[in-house]
Amino acid sequence: MKVGAVIVSAGKSQRMNGVDKQFLKLCGKPVIAYTLDAFLACKDITPIVLVVPDDSISVYRDWLNKYYGFYEDIVVTSGGMERQYSVLNGLRALPEDIDIVVIHDGARPMVTPKLIENGIEAASKFGAAVAAVRVKDTVKRSDGQHFVERTLSRETLWSIQTPQSFRYDIIMRAHTLAMEQGYLGTDDAVLAERAGYRVKLFMGNYDNIKITTPDDVPVAEALLGQRHYESHVDSVGYRSGMGYDVHRLVDDRPLILGGVNIPFNKGLLGHSDADVLIHAIIDALLGAAALGDIGRHFPDTDDSYKDISSMRLLRQVNNLLESGGYVIGNIDATIIAEYPKLAPYIWPMRRCIASVLGLSIGQVNIKATTTEGLGFAGRQEGIAAYAVASIRKAGE
Repeated sequence: MKVGAVIVSAGKSQRMNGVDKQFLKLCGKPVIAYTLDAFLACKDITPIVLVVPDDSISVYRDWLNKYYGFYEDIVVTSGGMERQYSVLNGLRALPEDIDIVVIHDGARPMVTPKLIENGIEAASKFGAAVAAVRVKDTVKRSDGQHFVERTLSRETLWSIQTPQSFRYDIIMRAHTLAMEQGYLGTDDAVLAERAGYRVKLFMGNYDNIKITTPDDVPVAEALLGQRHYESHVDSVGYRSGMGYDVHRLVDDRPLILGGVNIPFNKGLLGHSDADVLIHAIIDALLGAAALGDIGRHFPDTDDSYKDISSMRLLRQVNNLLESGGYVIGNIDATIIAEYPKLAPYIWPMRRCIASVLGLSIGQVNIKATTTEGLGFAGRQEGIAAYAVASIRKAGE
């Protein structure tokens, strides 16, 4: 199943007193960066189409270059006069073989990878699904003259959010029909409804707010401040660990680094898939938590780990850290290999690792270097990797 995303950031920010809310700083970080980080943490989503004002394309590309460096999974395209037209432009920028598309407002920075993945799962099952939360307040319908006509039952009322997820053919058909009929809807779900499709509601988050007016900014900063307290490393309770691993290059084995299958005429020899980068990261994380090393937890004498994906082992290590009350701050790793050239694969590796560990892509850094022909790596006999990781006790 191929999944793409359309993030709409083409509004004029008229209710923000002319300030471009996408680059408005929340706790020191632009609104759009929070949104993109959540989508980048879902490694199966590619590409991500960012829809921006036509006169701001170069601004966004320059910012992406500065903020992410290498962003091959993000496509920037221009929006339209209305949000609906911007979404359609984004849909048209996706490859035709996309199965599921996730549509989200760039100004909803509180979205989480889990919420995005829940929408993908619902759309793959039902065809169309939207994030929503139950209405808490009593809602009354007026008669148009500010008198109550009727009190509505809260049991059937939901407030709709994004992300909204659809089978690609469904949402394209819905948008095409709306365009033909000259209909302008308030969200993408209503277009699917008008086209005859049933839309599934899945539980959103009450803190998944949209930055619309200046009053929303302090609320968002308060929510993000709470997340920072719960999830990010500070100077209290800080711990670090280092990992190192090396594997021999041999014929007739796939070369897998950072969870990415890399085209090469040789692969790494090992009991598992021999992903030397992930093994170094695992040892760094275990070392930071004083939990031993990879051989202690996943011995090569155990046949259950034969040819296992190292990403599965990384996930198990993350579970160990969580059960011990630890959260990961950041990971920095270096791969030492003469060949192949790894620059094109660094970004997919970062996304893959961040996704498995539930981190933002900014918390994972990977570098690659050669030994200028010296040593076993220079002679292409093997590949090595170093990694350092920081963790802390949750709540400290």
